[in-house]
Amino acid sequence: MNRVPVTITVNGQPFTASVEPRQHLADFLRETVGLTGTHLGCEQGVCGACTVEIDGRPQRSCIAFAVACDGSTVRTVEGFDDDPTMSELREAFSTHHGLQCGFCTPGMLITSRDIVRRCGETDERTIREELSGNLCRCTGYMGIVAAVGSVCRGKTPEVEAPPVATPVPAAATAPIRLPEPAMAAGAPVRPSMAPAPAPSVAATPLASAAGDSAGWTAIDQTITVAAAPATVWDALGDVRGVAACLPGAEVEKLEGESLTGRMSVRFGPIKARFAGEGTVRRDESAHTGRVTGAGRDSGSGSQAAGEVVYRVVEGERPDSATVVVTIRYRLTGTLAQFSRGALVQDFVRRMAETFASNLSASLAPRADGAPPQAAKPVEMNVLAMLVSVLAGRIKRLFTSA
Repeated sequence: MNRVPVTITVNGQPFTASVEPRQHLADFLRETVGLTGTHLGCEQGVCGACTVEIDGRPQRSCIAFAVACDGSTVRTVEGFDDDPTMSELREAFSTHHGLQCGFCTPGMLITSRDIVRRCGETDERTIREELSGNLCRCTGYMGIVAAVGSVCRGKTPEVEAPPVATPVPAAATAPIRLPEPAMAAGAPVRPSMAPAPAPSVAATPLASAAGDSAGWTAIDQTITVAAAPATVWDALGDVRGVAACLPGAEVEKLEGESLTGRMSVRFGPIKARFAGEGTVRRDESAHTGRVTGAGRDSGSGSQAAGEVVYRVVEGERPDSATVVVTIRYRLTGTLAQFSRGALVQDFVRRMAETFASNLSASLAPRADGAPPQAAKPVEMNVLAMLVSVLAGRIKRLFTSA
């Protein structure tokens, strides 16, 4: 397999190496750079033991490809020696007996530091929700939650995050070229991770949503539909029909602006079915709408809350419309780990493409003159979509110039 040159700044020091496209960041850190503080547990993005900071945000390093992190700044547990918040957390974990075997501790500390910096002083329930993506088999979490709570006490959320990596002297900033097989001439350059041409996505942390700043993410999405703006606007007023275009969504009851429904999602072998309530509001004159809702999966106990704000405008092509959408969401509980990391952006992008395709098909007249056929509800398979996303990334890797 062809190897790809990458340069990743780890704990303030650039490292250059050639890696296989399939190598994940955790193996790069442990085997190539030699930093074994990042622990590997499930290697499926579930347990959180491998959590590191990538460009200032905690992410799973076992499901992040090293080639996708080319040019990024990574901070592992070894890179926090001079960090005051991390020093407080380490002392608190010891004081409150927040560790036993210690295997989960590196990832737990990095997540805990993010909680302190982002949430400030907060309640126990929020701390437990924020820690739900990091699993521990020893402590029962009581000591960990107490340790994080003691460090959060009296603190306020940081508006601007401090620099991700500790500054290093200028003389030490030259990349370290790691001893690996020679890079072949004409080897592929860093793959382009640009979005697909139709939709464009930008994901940023949401400063405030639904009165709670913890754990919310906002994604801006643009969808092009092959139908006139007026037709698309009218179609979006049919809540049941729109729900049928989104895999896994089902509206059970609609009364005025209030609705109840379900969202079925499959995470590989894990199947979740969120049941909840929501509201729908539309501004006919401005062609804007807002859908809010919240639900709970009785099986895993995970909870989801979200808001979709959309606006219909004329498309760039004749007889086309552009739907500008902002999605704000929060997922807590056992399934929270699936809402973290860069892959979620690609997943939402792929889901929007599926929605746009189904909506366009539902609006298109049939050849036999019959009315358009509504999309049939199907279960959303997150794992299948993520595999498709990864396959697309690898394909772009070898086709990029």
